[in-house]
Amino acid sequence: MNRFIQHIAALVALTVPAAVWAAPEAADPAKYMTTSVAVSGSVETKLALRVEDLRNFPPQQVVELTLQVRRGAPAGQEPQRVKGVRLRDVLSRAAVVTHHYNDVKKMIVVASASDGYKVVFSWNELFNTAVGDGVLVIFERDGKPLANTEGQIALVSAADFRAGSRHVKWLQSIEIRKAVE
Repeated sequence: MNRFIQHIAALVALTVPAAVWAAPEAADPAKYMTTSVAVSGSVETKLALRVEDLRNFPPQQVVELTLQVRRGAPAGQEPQRVKGVRLRDVLSRAAVVTHHYNDVKKMIVVASASDGYKVVFSWNELFNTAVGDGVLVIFERDGKPLANTEGQIALVSAADFRAGSRHVKWLQSIEIRKAVE
């Protein structure tokens, strides 16, 4: 499985221009603010989800997670609690389009921010590993709406060793793509 994820990551790195991986410095976070996230690509139902829509997911799908303090953080910094919906539950609502049984094994999910930052997950990673339990589309941090520096809707991957690498502030879109034929 790990080899598969490495191959998918290498493929994506080759197919997505390098410029999209480096987000510009956010001098004015307000200009990146988004109020909804669009779900598109190989799905039966395209979605445009606002915070209210995410809050209205079935109660068992609205999750609170404790995020550990990042390595190198100042001493005394407390873990943070985030609230959101698992990415796989959002994707299930959109219903991925597959023509063959094994198509999902070739799918990637690209989460994009309004500032141009993008991260990638494989379908198997989200649905067949423990990583998927901690990938959330979040709307609340420590009991409050997200700050302007993060946007109304963001994405975190809590199980990553370096969670910041796949933390998408100002989440704008989630696209499902078939990576290989």
